[in-house]
Amino acid sequence: MSVAPAAAQQRPLLTEDPEPVGDGLILLETGIDHVWDQPFPSSGLEGNLLRGPLVGLSFGMGDLAEIQLDGLSRSRLAISDRFPAPLADMVRARGSTTSGYDDIVIGAKVKFLSEGARRPGIALRFATRLPMATNESGLGLDTMDFFQSLLVGKTIQAVRIVGNVGLGILTDPIRGERQDDVLTYGLSLARALYPGTEVVVEVNGKAGDQTGGRMTFGLRYTRGSVRLDGGLFAGFTADDPRVGVTGGLTWVFTSPLTTLATP
Repeated sequence: MSVAPAAAQQRPLLTEDPEPVGDGLILLETGIDHVWDQPFPSSGLEGNLLRGPLVGLSFGMGDLAEIQLDGLSRSRLAISDRFPAPLADMVRARGSTTSGYDDIVIGAKVKFLSEGARRPGIALRFATRLPMATNESGLGLDTMDFFQSLLVGKTIQAVRIVGNVGLGILTDPIRGERQDDVLTYGLSLARALYPGTEVVVEVNGKAGDQTGGRMTFGLRYTRGSVRLDGGLFAGFTADDPRVGVTGGLTWVFTSPLTTLATP
């Protein structure tokens, strides 16, 4: 099996493309984020956050579906401020830094309408965020969340337009018997400039009891099955980071199991 080009990869964007990675293929992405003035409202910490290596895997399950594993990473916060917060007394970090693992996200994407000459491609995505980041580090909430989204994508000449809208069911970190229901959204555009080179922009976030979001600008360069990316992003609200930078790469390759099964 030949490896397909990295057509439906996302980095440095968060908005999910409806196109799956492809039958018998694995998508591996990795990168680093550096964020300035990142607040943690529940733990009462704020500072400059370094996340990396950010590792994600997507496994093609036929032509219409994929399984995703994201958030395999660690974070380190250089603390610049402490302020009163509901979970501040649980934070064990007493110095100028704290670190820990990030929450892991396990998801699945299923495409049920392929893109045509006039119609967009449409897919559904379901994901669960598992509580790997802890209250004690100040970087996590020890809560489990669930997300479901409708994904729509269409290529018009040299522009790829992708939109997401969905529901997030978030556990309230202060009162465990409560939940916060939020609207999740994303809109991204990727414009081809030269062969293999794109400029990308997006707005992505959530609205409800836990409102937040960010805008991202970036560049991507694809060569064969490998794509390099870099981006700049800024938050919308006081609970979002002031500004951040990201960079990384994505590689699509044939699953070893597919290779072994080929006569």
